[in-house]
Amino acid sequence: MRGGGLRPATAVGRVGRRTRVTEPFPRVAGELCCGGLTLRELADRFGTPLYVYNGPAIDERYLAFERAFASVDRLVAYSVKANANLAVLRRLAALGSGADIVSRGELHRALLAGIEPRKIVFAGVGKTEAEMRAALEAGIYSFNVESAGELDALSRVAAALGVEACFALRVNPDIVSPTPHAYTRTGHLETKFGIPVGETLELYRWARGVVGLRAAGIDVHIGSQIADPEPYARAVSRVLELVGELRGSGIELEYVDMGGGFAIRYGGGEAMDLVSLAQAVAPRVAGTGLKLVVEPGRYLVGEAGMLITRVLYVKRTDRKTFVVTDAGMSELLRPSHYGGYHEIELVMEQRDRSVETVDVVGPVCETGDFLALDRPLPVPQPGELLAVRQAGAYGFTMTMNYNGRLRPAEVLVEDARACVVRRRETLDDLVRGEVDLWV
Repeated sequence: MRGGGLRPATAVGRVGRRTRVTEPFPRVAGELCCGGLTLRELADRFGTPLYVYNGPAIDERYLAFERAFASVDRLVAYSVKANANLAVLRRLAALGSGADIVSRGELHRALLAGIEPRKIVFAGVGKTEAEMRAALEAGIYSFNVESAGELDALSRVAAALGVEACFALRVNPDIVSPTPHAYTRTGHLETKFGIPVGETLELYRWARGVVGLRAAGIDVHIGSQIADPEPYARAVSRVLELVGELRGSGIELEYVDMGGGFAIRYGGGEAMDLVSLAQAVAPRVAGTGLKLVVEPGRYLVGEAGMLITRVLYVKRTDRKTFVVTDAGMSELLRPSHYGGYHEIELVMEQRDRSVETVDVVGPVCETGDFLALDRPLPVPQPGELLAVRQAGAYGFTMTMNYNGRLRPAEVLVEDARACVVRRRETLDDLVRGEVDLWV
């Protein structure tokens, strides 16, 4: 597919204070574009709702991480849950990325995409023994363990296979992080995540004499959408104190995992500055001789993705104006679930339109089905296209078939070429796997 004469995106935007990246969706002659193609022609060709990804923008963000942390031995392990599309994973694998996974399904995807098993870390509070077995048979790097019960189960599985399971304990440092929503604060003692600091040393010492276990690292993850490097510096410093105590007990580790959760810019908010983050963390780790594992997800893919939706109706009442679109919570759950803010704009600029405060809502039969509430927007006409920004992370991965909705297509754009990297679901897909007992 040719780009209709449009040039590839050249606009540049600032992320943090020093890290500059190419604008993945510039506006050219009043029209939003991606990689030399207009979003309008993508929507006309592939239909709506539609997820569009700018491939080079993902590469650029990954390489920015590599540059920022170049002073320390490191593993950049992409957090697969942010966007698990195989095309995205294959791009990152080609750049040398590892993977942070939380399920057997994500393990399967990472391996299919060509990510090296020795670059995969397995996180999550509820790993089953079947998942542990599959990961051990694949030869992954390590497990980030979140409870004594899980560590005991891992030892049994590893011993039965006759192998050694490398692990890190995920430490809960009881740090309340400045995240935008309570659901994304994971480093304090009222969450289900991690092992309290006071129990960590005893559990490492217990594991030293257990068949099938080898303590390889220590892990901490304090939350998501954090723009301030200081909480990371505090968390890493706290776990490095534990490393020193473990060394005093004769337990030598090889890595420290600082987790992820680095903020991107939603609606003009603050984004994490990678240079400042690296300056706050890397010197602390470099002095220990440990490898640093860092797990970016949203930061790599969030701003590289856009959700395109078509306006169905404009509905006015005495109190509200509703812009009804063909995408809703079934296509993008973050606004409803997290109160997430995504910039929304008309694909074709309309300067002559009056700006009103509207609710952008979807077709799902739920009051909580919305993409934006009380949002100033030039009022679109039915049939026009809206673009929802920052949709590359926790967008498609959280889609659902509620109300019998068909999940949208995903398209990846590079060098004025667009490729379908996931076809749109069909009605047959909705019932695939079900059994009709009366047939």
